[in-house]
Amino acid sequence: MSFRTSPELSTSPPSPSSPLSSLSSQSSAPPPASQASQASAPSLSFPSSPSSPSSAVDYVEDVAPGSGSLPPRAWYASSDAASLSLNGAWRFRLSPTADAQDDSFAEPGYDAWDWAHIAVPGHWVLQGGGSFGSPVYTNHLYPFPVDPPRVPTENPTGDHLRLFDLPDDWPSDGGAVLRFDGVESCARVWLNGTDIGEFRGSRLPHEFAVGHLLLPHGNVLAVRVHQWSAGSYLEDQDQWWLPGIFRDVTLLHRPAGGVLDFFVHSSYDHRSGEGTLKVDSDVDGRVTVPALGIDIATGEPVTVPVEPWSAEIPKLYDGVLATEGERVPLRIGFRTVALEDGLIRVNGRPVLFKGVNRHEWHPEKGRALDPETMREDVLLMKRHNINAVRTSHYPPHPAFLDLCDEFGLWVIDECDLETHGFTEQGWRDNPVDDDRWTPALLDRAARMVERDKNHPSVVLWSLGNEAGTGRGLTAMAEWIHGRDGSRLVHYEGDPTCRDTDVYSRMYAFHGEVERIGRGLDGGARQRRELPFLLCEYGHAMGNGPGGLADYQRLFEEYDRLQGGFIWEWIDHGIKDDRYGFAYGGDFGEELHDGNFVCDGLLFPDRRPSPGLIEYKKVIEPVRIEGEGRRGTVRIRNAQDVADLSALAFEWSFRADGETVASGPLSMPVLAPGESADVKLPEPPEVRGAETHWTVRAVLASDTPWAPEGHEVAWGQFRVARRPSARVAPDRAPVVEDGRIRLGPASFDARTGAPRSIGTVDLTGLRLDVWRAPTDNDDGASWQGDPRYGLLWRRLGLHRMRHRLDFVELRGDALTVRTRVAPAAREIGLATVYRWTSDGDRLRLTVSVAPEGDWTVPLPRLGIRLGLPGSADRVRWYGGGPGEAYPDTRAASRIGRWESTVDGLQTPYVKPQENGARADVRWAEIGGLRIEGDPEFWFSARRWTNEELDAAGHLTDLIPGDTVWVNLDHGQHGIGSQSCGPGPLPQYFLRVEPAEFSFVFSPAG
Repeated sequence: MSFRTSPELSTSPPSPSSPLSSLSSQSSAPPPASQASQASAPSLSFPSSPSSPSSAVDYVEDVAPGSGSLPPRAWYASSDAASLSLNGAWRFRLSPTADAQDDSFAEPGYDAWDWAHIAVPGHWVLQGGGSFGSPVYTNHLYPFPVDPPRVPTENPTGDHLRLFDLPDDWPSDGGAVLRFDGVESCARVWLNGTDIGEFRGSRLPHEFAVGHLLLPHGNVLAVRVHQWSAGSYLEDQDQWWLPGIFRDVTLLHRPAGGVLDFFVHSSYDHRSGEGTLKVDSDVDGRVTVPALGIDIATGEPVTVPVEPWSAEIPKLYDGVLATEGERVPLRIGFRTVALEDGLIRVNGRPVLFKGVNRHEWHPEKGRALDPETMREDVLLMKRHNINAVRTSHYPPHPAFLDLCDEFGLWVIDECDLETHGFTEQGWRDNPVDDDRWTPALLDRAARMVERDKNHPSVVLWSLGNEAGTGRGLTAMAEWIHGRDGSRLVHYEGDPTCRDTDVYSRMYAFHGEVERIGRGLDGGARQRRELPFLLCEYGHAMGNGPGGLADYQRLFEEYDRLQGGFIWEWIDHGIKDDRYGFAYGGDFGEELHDGNFVCDGLLFPDRRPSPGLIEYKKVIEPVRIEGEGRRGTVRIRNAQDVADLSALAFEWSFRADGETVASGPLSMPVLAPGESADVKLPEPPEVRGAETHWTVRAVLASDTPWAPEGHEVAWGQFRVARRPSARVAPDRAPVVEDGRIRLGPASFDARTGAPRSIGTVDLTGLRLDVWRAPTDNDDGASWQGDPRYGLLWRRLGLHRMRHRLDFVELRGDALTVRTRVAPAAREIGLATVYRWTSDGDRLRLTVSVAPEGDWTVPLPRLGIRLGLPGSADRVRWYGGGPGEAYPDTRAASRIGRWESTVDGLQTPYVKPQENGARADVRWAEIGGLRIEGDPEFWFSARRWTNEELDAAGHLTDLIPGDTVWVNLDHGQHGIGSQSCGPGPLPQYFLRVEPAEFSFVFSPAG
């Protein structure tokens, strides 16, 4: 079969005597582009699809796209045509199999009084309190036997009913279209008892001509939705399987002579500063853009001076497409995307993508997102310096792309295609290399491109994700290139880059990324001449991701590296009374991948994680670096398009974390890529304190995405170092009443363990090397060693034993010698605690010497102690305000901070090591002041590290009567090994001799 123009989208406007609704609908052939595109769209032929279904439910296993639906077209809102939302409460009945019920429910007059109610948009497994089944999470395994296109007989099927009346002012002329924006995974539709068609392609729009079936009152819309279908084989994305009508259902009036489909071509010539506009339309009309003085016929080009659209300056021009019967608002962005000199260029300039992968998610509604949630996502992205989104792994709700146009985000729009589960059989029977499935693949490609083609934010089309390679992908790429030459095509899974315009990879290690940047990656010449993207990197699962700053340095050093997209935007935790947020396995799934579904920069409730704060700092669009002693700061504009005129700069001078002076900083307007050295004012005279300059770049005025004063970037650099925390020992330890007294402290006479300092009781002070492994410590199951979390357990670091060798009182010191080692191993850490005092303060020096052959780094190295449960308020001078670790500390800023103990915790959906504050000079908690020599990592929690390790959910963490404080000399790096590289070697906590000190005193 070949692409052809369908009568529904003919160039002749429907006449009153021949309304759109009276036109016959097409079969399940690959959907054609509209007439407006036929000159550029290729003609492709495919083997015949399977024969028509022979039974009432055979369509469920049909590899064809569907039947009855209209060809795809652009998504738009009309100024004139009426619309009726059919969202809301629907009647619902769930059956265990596809054929458990007959079709009589679709007939007018059917009695559904005893059916349940369900919200549309919505997923039935997230409603009904579990009475409608449960969610299922798998990363790549199909949750049903792999026998394409067959699916199990046990196929949950939801019958949906909606009764509606037409509004009194519903037009009587023209026709009407019934539109479904998203249904998982297969739907059959009846209106007033007439079967109007069925479709697959869950996250894509489908429309049906229904004007001839509508009644003024008592319309019955019936939709049968099957959880599993042949289409499920094409939708094996890393996410919850959630059946239902999860996007809008809308009735659209189509007036006679109204707009059908149109394609806005709006290019920009960066040399002349002119834009060229041409709007191809199925129905002749005129295009007006008042701000540009444009009034032209459809199909007619015009070139005028314009301001271009970019993610940094998203200039949109309001226009109107007017036909005989309808006006449609246009939001036009002029921009040109090209592959030139081996780089992706927009408007003549190379672009550095600082992106995220975004699944649609809401912790209660699943993928049924409302406009407010979509807007919140975009605002959060812009406020955290993100400039790009890959719509993993399907086209988003179209309203999201409107927001990307308006606020400014580069978009890789990805097709609803993934067949990842076929890796289990070496890609045998993979649909993308089976001609029978090619019409369905082309249908999905066309529905994406036609729907989203008028969005300036979309700069690349993506064929899909993790679908192997095959003839079907080649056919998709050829069709897309022919249909839309104004954008590039992306796909990660083909190392030859046969069908793509970019070389894309996932989770490549830093060293390989550098080799690619230098052009030393080998492979075909065609690939070596393409720009490189990390379409996924920085796996944001649990604590992390680490190493982002190291990636960014490579991106900025090598032109060929055009950035990447963090995996991913949000944790897919489901709100749950039992666990707080549930993840894979919490619903009794037969197969699942645990908390691998919680790997986002946002927690499920959309609170930013420390990973998002770190990413904001790493990708900030202004680089601020300084030399504190010289009093100069270098400012570099790291943007692609915009100068720095939208920003104001300010400085502050701090002593021991307290601001002693501040003011504005005059800056030249720097073009992209330009730098300037700026002299700071003379600092105030400060003696005996650590001093820092801090320079901030903030918004100079309100923007659509953030208010005036919003911080965009900052830099901090030291002027004078802090004095060492010294204690001149002038007290000798004394034994009294079974206790050892030394300065303000009391120790156990037998063990030498401190019991109190001043009025503060202490317990359990000893060396600690264990941390509750992070998801990145444990690594991914398919990765080999070193997966340090597993190696640490194998070695026994979670069950270290402490042997007391002796307690010695000599001169001015109390010395306790111990050996810390795991059972069944000959390795150990010879540990000496040496206590001295000047009467008011107490100094502890810890010396650690490794014994035996250590083959792995340590999780942490420091001391742990317990304070009374009444300890709550925490003050500290050091890194903050949030957590940081060796390779996640870019966003940690030196200052004075306050929190509660509970506020120090980071609520990862699956509990793990969290909450450490870096570079702490001193901390006060529970009446105790602790100073470090050198700086230390500080954390405090109401449970032990072992209890944290044992918890599966936040609700497992029960506060105890003790606050456990860790004072760490070192921490092992975090990395991204939950699906990427582990920590780089420079962030290892190597086992080697170490000495560090703390000074304790009552808090003032």
